[in-house]
Amino acid sequence: MRLHELYPFPEEYAQRKRVGRGPGSGSGCTSGRGNKGQNSRSGGGRPAWFEGGQMPLARRLPKRGFKNPHRVVYEAINLDHLLAAFPGATEITLEAIYERGLCKSGAPLKVLSRGEVPGKISIEAHRFSAAAVEKITKAGGTAKALEG
Repeated sequence: MRLHELYPFPEEYAQRKRVGRGPGSGSGCTSGRGNKGQNSRSGGGRPAWFEGGQMPLARRLPKRGFKNPHRVVYEAINLDHLLAAFPGATEITLEAIYERGLCKSGAPLKVLSRGEVPGKISIEAHRFSAAAVEKITKAGGTAKALEG
C-alpha cells in the first residue's frame, strides 16, 4: 500500500461549491459575497501584505548593504571529485566537465585542492586555488586557467 492509495477514495472527495447558479441553489444571486463593497467585486479585496494603510514593514525598515552587479560566483569543485569522475584521464577540459554534469553548464569553474593528484594531468578551468596549482604541477601536470 502506498500513500496515494489511502482513504478517502476520489469519489469520496467533497465536491467544489458551484456558486452563481440561480437563487434556488442557495448560493446564487450574489454568490455568497454579500451585496456591495470591495470584496463583492471581481478582483476585489486587498493583497495579503496590506497593513490597513499603516506604513508597510518593507518601507519601515532601513535599506541595508550593497548588491554588487559585477560579482562573479564560481562553481567550486575539488581535485578528488574531479579525478574520480575522470579515472585514468591525462587531460580534463572544461567542456568535458560540463558534459559530465559536475557543474552547471556555462558557469565559471574554480578547482580547489582537496585530494591527491596521482600522476601527470592537464586540467582546464576558469580559476584554480594556489594549493591546487601546486599539487597539479608537483605531480608533473598543468593547470590551465582561462581567466587572469
